[in-house]
Amino acid sequence: MPIHDWTRVKSGTFHNFHQDWTVEICRTLNRGLLPDGYFAMADQRVTGPEPDVVALRLRSHDSPGGLAVAEAPPRVQQSARKQTERRIYAGKGNRIAIHHHLGRVVAMIEVVSPGNKDSVNALRAFSGKVVDFLNKGISFVVIDLFPPTPRDPDGIHQAIWDELVGETFEARPADKPLTIASYDAGGDLAAYVDPVAVGDPLPDAPLFLAPDWYVNIPLETTYAASWAVTPKPIRDLVTG
Repeated sequence: MPIHDWTRVKSGTFHNFHQDWTVEICRTLNRGLLPDGYFAMADQRVTGPEPDVVALRLRSHDSPGGLAVAEAPPRVQQSARKQTERRIYAGKGNRIAIHHHLGRVVAMIEVVSPGNKDSVNALRAFSGKVVDFLNKGISFVVIDLFPPTPRDPDGIHQAIWDELVGETFEARPADKPLTIASYDAGGDLAAYVDPVAVGDPLPDAPLFLAPDWYVNIPLETTYAASWAVTPKPIRDLVTG
């Protein structure tokens, strides 16, 4: 099945397909593709590496020790707050975590949302998140079905590679603007990239569970399965 042009629909419409596809990938991996002791789970935390310290709001608004915590807007002369539709749906998207037994996460899979590249800050947050996982020895697969933006003119992989090693990766064909990239975080860092385009079939993507040890994610069959249950009005928008 050819890759469809998802730039034809709004972020919320792609989000519907995005969610179903990530679940389908999870199911397929858990039906026997992963070795014994490994399993995939949807993980709905995509806004960046998790912080070491989190401020929790408990039962009471009262703060001990005389510390006043304000909930009204600060009194300043100028302020701005902006939450675009793309950013909203990027924050709701699933990524997939591959666990070894019930503990250690060994790999991640993420389908890029338009909001992940909607601003310089969003792109840095996304690429920084990937780099953070790789530096912790967790392999990563990035699936980007959206063309480059002014923030990533050479594609999402080059943005990630810039942060990882600060070098130019092999130039991709000009007619292949979309990206499937797999990173092996074990031993020497390795990147395996398939440039693709709208109309191409999706290649299998290597998912590294240990250094040089991987299973192939059947992106084509999982994409086709999710496309088959996508509502016809959405399919008409994407293909029309």
